[in-house]
Amino acid sequence: MLFFALEYREAIDKITSDRNSDLRLFELSDQDWEIMAQLRDVLKILKDATLFFSRATPNLAVVIPAMDHIDSVLSTQSVTTKFNPAIRASLVLAKRTLNRYYSVTDWSDVYRIAMVLHPQFKLEYFKRMKWPQAWIDTALEITRTEYERKY
Repeated sequence: MLFFALEYREAIDKITSDRNSDLRLFELSDQDWEIMAQLRDVLKILKDATLFFSRATPNLAVVIPAMDHIDSVLSTQSVTTKFNPAIRASLVLAKRTLNRYYSVTDWSDVYRIAMVLHPQFKLEYFKRMKWPQAWIDTALEITRTEYERKY
């Protein structure tokens, strides 16, 4: 909706500025339009993630890297002074929410097992992302224990 509104800004401005249409209450200022553009830009990462997981066959091993990528983007954007303070504050809240969901992956061993067994990731992903060695060791131990239990 933000993409659409920004694309049709001229028409929206014209409609809402018409005194005869009773839409003056909805007229947006230049600052409102700027905030809308910033919001569109910061929400793009979430839109892209949603489309990625909606189009492809879901793969459990890509959940952690996707969340890491979103976290990185939110972290960078939340300190960028080009954004309105309200946008930056919302990014901090979004990052907090993402981290709450990220912590839920610790409740199930399958995320770590999927990462360790995935040919592209294995333990190297955790090392590259600078996870604490204790977490890496735990992921390996969980995978080994589950393998020994099943086979």
